[in-house]
Amino acid sequence: MDNNTLLETNSFNSPIPVPPSPVQPPQQPQDQQPRPQGGRRWIATLLLVLIVFALGYGAGQGSFALEDGRLVVNRAYDSQKADYSLFWDAYDLLNTKFVDQPLDQQKLLHGAISGLISAAGDPYTTFFDPEHAQIFAQELEGSFDGIGAEVGMKEEQMIIVAALDDTPAQRGGLLPGDSLLAINGESTSGMSLDQAVSRIRGKAGTEVKVTILHEGTSDSNEITLIRAKIEVPSLKYESREIDGKKIGIIRMARFGEDTDGLLSHAVDVILQTGVKGIVLDLRGNPGGYLDTAITTASNWVDTDKLVVKERAFNGEVKDYVSESWPRLKGIETVVLINEGSASASEIVAGALKDYGLATLVGQKTYGKGSVQELTDMKDSSTIKITIAKWYTPNDVSIDKNGLEPDVAVERTRDDFLADRDPQLDKALELLK
Repeated sequence: MDNNTLLETNSFNSPIPVPPSPVQPPQQPQDQQPRPQGGRRWIATLLLVLIVFALGYGAGQGSFALEDGRLVVNRAYDSQKADYSLFWDAYDLLNTKFVDQPLDQQKLLHGAISGLISAAGDPYTTFFDPEHAQIFAQELEGSFDGIGAEVGMKEEQMIIVAALDDTPAQRGGLLPGDSLLAINGESTSGMSLDQAVSRIRGKAGTEVKVTILHEGTSDSNEITLIRAKIEVPSLKYESREIDGKKIGIIRMARFGEDTDGLLSHAVDVILQTGVKGIVLDLRGNPGGYLDTAITTASNWVDTDKLVVKERAFNGEVKDYVSESWPRLKGIETVVLINEGSASASEIVAGALKDYGLATLVGQKTYGKGSVQELTDMKDSSTIKITIAKWYTPNDVSIDKNGLEPDVAVERTRDDFLADRDPQLDKALELLK
């Protein structure tokens, strides 16, 4: 399984390549000595031969053609033709007429790619320049500077999906479902997820102001947070004794690189200490790696049984099945979910629900049923693109729908502030 396949909600925000087009070379600096005339002619002749060959080959393959003097792209996967000479016209105008010259050509290139990607209209398909690609990779590894909040989009409104435990976001009172209206006074309306995260992130010890509208309230408030080094293990385990019965509680913050090892150790402890009931807490878990979701579900789902089904844009269907012996099968399990449980969390919860292996307690999940793939580009930038939609073993699509709990229990803002957890209390009650 490709370890670059991702299922997650936050965007720090395979590419459609721009077809080859003739580009005017940059103007030679006035103080640079010109090449000898003979060398110039030789290079020009060679370039002309290559261009003629490329145009002939491309036209023969049907990938592009000249129509009324315009370079028109006609790829096999296009439903209509596109005149890409318009792009190069705009590029030339910018480089010849913009008042502040010279322009950073690499920045222009990244901007063009970012615009191309965002035009797909999917908040989870995005482009990271090299700097933000590194930040995104650090987040998946569990170490980064920021406030510890996951953001997402719901009904065209930017929201807080989750505030990670013991982070500035949680200490500042940010809750799942809160609307994120502004960052440092700048409205998030029309802002992409990766742009928002870029503004929130910053050096530890510096301050960022976020304007929040708490769910169910009418007045927004600006909260000042001090960024910190966020180092959050993806999984924590504890056990409790309830009426003489040992209950194991697995809290999963995300499906990251360290999850498999931490979960395997927790399962060892569960089996060695006589645990009779398990709470799998997926609240506020925005997702992560697909293969980690599969190995997690494999602790309950029988070997070679379907865990999740993917349907790609071309109709191709791919089944992901349980990969190991279900060491936790037979131990009564409750899965805690809320509106911050998304993507990979919904895969695991959906599989356990469909097979009757767990009871879902809490609130309706986020509803992100799409799969992203990371592609590293040659300049260390990265493109994250939605490649498929996924379905539970019972062929239920979660995208934009979410999973309904078997037992609905709300955890209000007052509960959070008072450190009450009626959802966990209900799970423990069911496992008595």
